[in-house]
Amino acid sequence: MKKYVIALSLLLGVLNSAMAAGNPKAPFGGEFKINLGQAPTTLNALSSTDAYASEVQSMVLEGLLVRNVDTREWEPGLAKEWTISKDGKVFEFTLRDGVKWHDGKPLTAEDVKFSFDAIMDPKDKYHTAQKKSYYENIKSVEVIAPNKVRFTVGTPYFDNFSVAATITVVPMHLYKDPSKDQEKVLNKTLVGTGPYILKEFDRAKKIVLEANPNWWGRSAPNMKGIYNFKTITMRFIQDSSISIRSIENGDIDYLGLSADEYVQKAVGPKWGKSVIKVKTENKQASGYAFVGFNLTNPIFKSVKTREAIVNLFDRKKMIEKLLFNFSVPATGPTYVQSDYADQTVQPIPFDPKAALKKLTEDGWKDTDGDKILDKMIDGKKVKLSFTILEPSADFVKYLTTFQEDAKKAGVDVQVKVVEWNAFIKLLDERKFEAVRLSWSGGDLDWDPKQIWHTDSIANSGSNFVSYSNKKVDKLIDESRVIMDKKTRITKLREVYRTIAADVPYIFLFNNKFKFYANTSRIAKEKDTYTYSIGSDYWWLSK
Repeated sequence: MKKYVIALSLLLGVLNSAMAAGNPKAPFGGEFKINLGQAPTTLNALSSTDAYASEVQSMVLEGLLVRNVDTREWEPGLAKEWTISKDGKVFEFTLRDGVKWHDGKPLTAEDVKFSFDAIMDPKDKYHTAQKKSYYENIKSVEVIAPNKVRFTVGTPYFDNFSVAATITVVPMHLYKDPSKDQEKVLNKTLVGTGPYILKEFDRAKKIVLEANPNWWGRSAPNMKGIYNFKTITMRFIQDSSISIRSIENGDIDYLGLSADEYVQKAVGPKWGKSVIKVKTENKQASGYAFVGFNLTNPIFKSVKTREAIVNLFDRKKMIEKLLFNFSVPATGPTYVQSDYADQTVQPIPFDPKAALKKLTEDGWKDTDGDKILDKMIDGKKVKLSFTILEPSADFVKYLTTFQEDAKKAGVDVQVKVVEWNAFIKLLDERKFEAVRLSWSGGDLDWDPKQIWHTDSIANSGSNFVSYSNKKVDKLIDESRVIMDKKTRITKLREVYRTIAADVPYIFLFNNKFKFYANTSRIAKEKDTYTYSIGSDYWWLSK
């Protein structure tokens, strides 16, 4: 599932929940300090939507199985055994013995069943709209023994086993009460079965996790050499210069870097000595940044107008001047390096003359001499003026360039920086004209339903721009029942082309590389694994 994130540099595979055989001789202990970048809006494992919460939850909560970080093969998690019926419609998982929640209560099969039932609750009591599309093809989850559950498929879906295997299991005894009072408690607490226990959540400063002394994984063969820190401290430093200074001073040990931070800020006498910067590549799914249009706003009803606005966004210059050619222009609704991205789709070019021509053809003109285009919509004169909500002050420099170019063409663009929690609230309530945001990478096998299907608009779903295209809905629905990946790729590339042509977003940038920095006291076997940077295999060397 994709999650909201402010900027792609902040989350690049840190604390990834996929497992692999780490260094079995890695020492255990010490404090690992990272910059999470932003306090999660909520820690509630059912209703949270941002990637910051996911990073915390991945250390505290667990799924039934995990993927090997180098091979992507399934390995035991909370379930020690599993079976798949010959027809692929029934999955049975046998839970480990003796696993306990952090509050001491035993994990049971009822917890697994509840976790599914809560997601699919027809009244959406637990606010799980962003998860429903993945689980809607599972007909039921049954408890067939105190330690055994059966998932039964209702509708074929290429990813049914994966969503069953990776369901985040939450404690029924804490989550079953959907009242507002309990919701407030769950917003700031987190109880799981995983390797770390939430010890502190100070929304203004940090989250502190401490190693779970009773974690089952300490004796599991496939967990050797993983989660080697006694304490993990996650700070919320949003200012780029302060975060760079923090890692230079040793106040944090890990920092995801943007391209400009890697080139311009990660320099000086400490770099290469007490602080190491890394540029690497792996096969992990990548996210992308975008500006999303609220398609219920009359200004953005016309595809031609939206395309003209994209013609005013000079991505090529931004990539050269601000991203040092370490990115490429995004062309559509998943990262351009994906198997599902149609390589024939070209980025809409920066072309102010073409933009003005399209706007004129679409009825926009300056009728009152104020240098802002306008036209009559539904009997009212409407100016081509809108505000982009921006959650990160560091990204404003990109939007300022756009703002200046748009002004020359008679398009009035305002930029408003909004605090993260308030930003998410406005997003959920659809109270915006345009928003700048990023999607996290999600899974390698793309399923567009969460973001692009009409069904994902309601109940604060992830389709917050209210994009709706019956052809796309049909193609997405058809693709989900195609088990053969090559055939599914053909179908989803058509989805990619169609969405790109509809221009619901200004698709901004796709990173070529992953950048990060770590202090010299961090030891690791390699800079990245095949499908993740793999910082959960690191340890302290001193």
